Amino acid sequence: MFDALKVKNECVNWIRGFFEKNGKGCNAVVGISGGKDSSIVAALCVEALGRDRVIGVLMPCGEQSDIDMAKLLVEHLKIKHYVINIKDAVDGVTKNIPFELSDQSRVNLPPRIRMSVLYAVSQSHNGRVANTCNLSEDWVGYSTRYGDSVGDFSPCSNITVAEMKEIGALLGLPDILINKVPSDGLCGKTDEDNLGFTYAVLDRYIRTGEIDDENTKERIDYLHKVNQFKLQLMPSFKPEI
Repeated sequence: MFDALKVKNECVNWIRGFFEKNGKGCNAVVGISGGKDSSIVAALCVEALGRDRVIGVLMPCGEQSDIDMAKLLVEHLKIKHYVINIKDAVDGVTKNIPFELSDQSRVNLPPRIRMSVLYAVSQSHNGRVANTCNLSEDWVGYSTRYGDSVGDFSPCSNITVAEMKEIGALLGLPDILINKVPSDGLCGKTDEDNLGFTYAVLDRYIRTGEIDDENTKERIDYLHKVNQFKLQLMPSFKPEI
């Protein structure tokens, strides 16, 4: 029962409203990975604000195999963009840490540096940083805390992967960007390989509560529970005064 046109138009209006209240005249700064989520968020911002107020930031870490997809997006939208390679920053941090980084911290370091870069670009260009996560990823914690999980505004964090694809088609994005196999670009595996289930199964479970495999249900429920902290404000102590 998803009405893609209605939701797309409401999201565009929401973005306009956010900027009216939180940065009238400011620019939207979007990290462009070459995947559907950043492509769709950038396209929504263009429709909401105009291409002159959207800045794309491409942040390869050395060589990026799908950098051509990111370039395709910024050329398609005709938006101002920067290519900022983060490899030296990642290597600099890694070389100066006096112990062996864990595999997970090594994987999460680049997205955290990318978010620092986005805020540097944003503060230098009167900007607001767009979060590009979708509901399906957020549901199971498939994002890096203080990396791609944050931003100043989040147009799509309540929209599933399947719904994102419908919106992307309405926005006129190239099919190759909308249906590109999702990958975090960090560990060499697809999202679904890492998760152990497909987004189609996850989306159905999120929207209807229906799922065919009990083991998959248990894994989704577990991931949802243990990753809730990523979506909440930092806990703070409140003294009784």
